Amino acid sequence: MRKRLALLAVAALLTLTGCAGAGALGAGANTLVIAIVANPQMNDAISLSHEFEAVNPGVKLKFVSLPENQARAKITASTATQGGEFDAVMISNYETPQWAANGWLENLQPYIDASAGYDPGDFIPSIRDSLSYQGSMYAVPFYGESSFLAYRKDLFEQAGLTMPEHPTWQQIADFAAKLDNKQAGVAGICLRGKPGWGESLAPFTTVANTFGAQWFDQDWNAKLDTPEFREAANFYVNLVREHGEVGASSAGFSECGTRYGQGQAAMWYDATVMAGTNEDPESSKVVGKSGYVAAPVVKTEASGWLYTWALAIPKVAKNKQDAWKFLQWMTNKEFVQTVGKTYGWNRVPPGCRFSTYRIPEYAEAAKAYAQPTLDGIDAADQRKVMTQPVPYPGIQFVGIPEFQDLGTRVSQELSAAIAGQITVDEAIEQSQEYAQTVGDSYRETK
Repeated sequence: MRKRLALLAVAALLTLTGCAGAGALGAGANTLVIAIVANPQMNDAISLSHEFEAVNPGVKLKFVSLPENQARAKITASTATQGGEFDAVMISNYETPQWAANGWLENLQPYIDASAGYDPGDFIPSIRDSLSYQGSMYAVPFYGESSFLAYRKDLFEQAGLTMPEHPTWQQIADFAAKLDNKQAGVAGICLRGKPGWGESLAPFTTVANTFGAQWFDQDWNAKLDTPEFREAANFYVNLVREHGEVGASSAGFSECGTRYGQGQAAMWYDATVMAGTNEDPESSKVVGKSGYVAAPVVKTEASGWLYTWALAIPKVAKNKQDAWKFLQWMTNKEFVQTVGKTYGWNRVPPGCRFSTYRIPEYAEAAKAYAQPTLDGIDAADQRKVMTQPVPYPGIQFVGIPEFQDLGTRVSQELSAAIAGQITVDEAIEQSQEYAQTVGDSYRETK
């Protein structure tokens, strides 16, 4: 039943996105086709891929690099329908255990065990476990993250404000109001408003969690119209409307990264991986000006998420041995060294391997954010970030197949509220209907 619902969710997602399979990509017999998300760290890997080809003669790499929402849709469509377009795909800890259970992914544990020096014990346990199913890894992490808050130390000092190490969301809202300077083009805070279950829904759901909200209760009753969820939605929408970035309803991770790096926001709440970009002189005008503190809370001990972009091999891939060689190259200890020496240590993929944090050059470059990143990943536990038990895995997502469709629909309602097209109450009313339909399907199978 769950696998059938997963396929139905994929069909619904394709209807929403208009996404079809990759089709004939023109790859030769010795060409690996890699579907990858177009984030900065992945772009660095693409630029270094000639080094893989140099030590693997006869193997060529072809990357299908897409923005996050498009990449998710295309990869999901190809993998779920066993289209066979890709030899390796970039997915996350949301998809990995579900797709492994469905039989859509190759079990990587035999490859890992046979690869001398790969050292899977070096992976941070929570990251490794999130990519495992029944004790075996089905994807290997490229980078790992939680979420935290970046803030401009210089602007805080000028305003006579002090950021606590563990702020509350009310404190952040107060700071945003005081630091918002529309005349100077500086928003009080940058928060994602772009539709997508992995875009605006990621930070928003952590806010909902710490306000005491939940998507479903233990009996799969939808809980989006509760006072807690309603309060969280009003808080998030009002904060970004009043003191957020211009065009917030279409701003995602990349857009907020650009604005913060260009000095156009006093604070930014998002993925811990943002810090490398903030501190990169090639892309940021605020290098050395940021502090990093724990994800803000309301009723919980912590509120940061747990996420990892990882690489997997579809079960139907035809060239699995060469695909594993690529996965091994892109996720081993040596790759971290290559990135650091080539592009600078702030661009190293973080949050996966303990050994990364023992590299002296990285420790120096990342001294402002390395420990907050590790602390966030360590604290990313449902028991710490939620006030009530829930029947699903995940923190910033609901770990069920239907969430790709459900989360996207709810995010569209939230984005419309941010844009002022509908009220928060209207967004919640419609979102509750979407969620209840999903909850009903789970209650029927209990």
